[in-house]
Amino acid sequence: MTSATTVKTKYEAIIGLETHCQLSTNTKIFSNSSTAFGADPNTNIDPVCMGLPGVLPVLNQKVLEYAVKAGLALNCQIAKYSKFDRKQYFYPDLPKNYQISQYDLPIAEHGWLEIELVDADGNPVRKRIGITRLHMEEDAGKLVHAGSDRLSGSTYSLVDYNRAGVPLVEIVSEPDLRSGQEAAEYAEELRRIVRYIGVSDGNMQEGSLRCDVNISVRPVGQKEFGTKVEIKNMNSFSAIQRAIEYEIERQIAAIEAGERIIQETRLWEEGSQRTISMRVKEGSSDYRYFPEPDLAPIEVSSEQLDKWRSQLPELPAQKRHHYESELGLSPYDARVLTEERAVAEYFEGAIAAGANPKAAANWITQDIAAYLNKQKLNITEIALTPANLADVITRIEKGKISNAQAKEKLADLLTGVSPEKAFAGQELITDPTVLEPIIDEVIAANPKELEKYRNGNVNLKGFFVGQVLKKTSKRADPKLTNELVEKKLNS
Repeated sequence: MTSATTVKTKYEAIIGLETHCQLSTNTKIFSNSSTAFGADPNTNIDPVCMGLPGVLPVLNQKVLEYAVKAGLALNCQIAKYSKFDRKQYFYPDLPKNYQISQYDLPIAEHGWLEIELVDADGNPVRKRIGITRLHMEEDAGKLVHAGSDRLSGSTYSLVDYNRAGVPLVEIVSEPDLRSGQEAAEYAEELRRIVRYIGVSDGNMQEGSLRCDVNISVRPVGQKEFGTKVEIKNMNSFSAIQRAIEYEIERQIAAIEAGERIIQETRLWEEGSQRTISMRVKEGSSDYRYFPEPDLAPIEVSSEQLDKWRSQLPELPAQKRHHYESELGLSPYDARVLTEERAVAEYFEGAIAAGANPKAAANWITQDIAAYLNKQKLNITEIALTPANLADVITRIEKGKISNAQAKEKLADLLTGVSPEKAFAGQELITDPTVLEPIIDEVIAANPKELEKYRNGNVNLKGFFVGQVLKKTSKRADPKLTNELVEKKLNS
């Protein structure tokens, strides 16, 4: 009699992200207070954002522009008619006891963005992630708990209302993500997009980009979703990935142990690398939404929409496709070059000036990137122009200078020395009739090394080549020198 084999259930995760993105306006969404980060507590406030009696909000026009541009960049349908709503909740960091947001008529819906991962063979794997909606809202203030990093255990709490009224867009994804890696890449791509179009700096450390994860698990093949859990308090893309991976394992272990998953909000504890329960999740009915009576509905004309659409740049995914399919770059190089808009534009400037795409990519992603990291600079802060980089690359390809010479002069080039001046009198010697006497002289001066070479130590060819390069101040063409040295040594 054989015992029955236990088949282990396979699970899949269903993940969606809610991302709050601070818009880079100088003033708040409904008032003229500054949005500058780092001001002394409770200095960037005014009667409107504090909800004092008798004051009325006025929509910042730049907020609407940035929200619409973000919606367009995310391939959303822009609503010709939308409105603001009051979202009621009571917490010390919300001075009005309600938040002005958008509920049933948001500014943008039904969009998508493309993420790109790389498989084990280095090939790009692309996937579209749906965007459910994008809406405008105001931020709340910030509570600082003294004596503990959490409310529980703190001896008292302080509140800073500087963030109250700071303009946000909330971007809600479809539950199309299936892993922590996909979710982290989605968040990174979202940040690239808002930075490319100039509507946000996407700085997670300053709270300009904040992601909440909704996650559930279900047996593979089951159509119904499992019970959704929300995770908050992740301040980096790696934390998003790690929190999701932990929560997937936690939920699967609970289900297999016969425990019920409850709909709740959990916090990610960076120190202990785990999620912990914060509160039972509210539903939309708990917020008692109703139309904001102090703000008129919003109408976006076709003319205005076309104008804002025309101001959008080429986006990261489009650039990656172009770099890989038309310029022949690897997915890795394309990803690095498109991470920042300024870097992509620098690369494209070098290509336009005649640089070989692969050579330009290598210089920018390796040598120039290393210099920028060391000096803590942006690519816009170096004096080496794209045209001058193209000049250097062309000189190398035409055999006028060597790659080693260019690297040796890179520090000068980056600080503004022109290629003409940097390589004056440095052109490679490519005439064999000039090099051969120098090689003969080097061989004659090193009889012991010559004997060892001819006795089988062929690695000594590099020694002779090095001596020739030294005698010519590295101006001897390396390839030609190798060929001539080998010919002479073996004659």
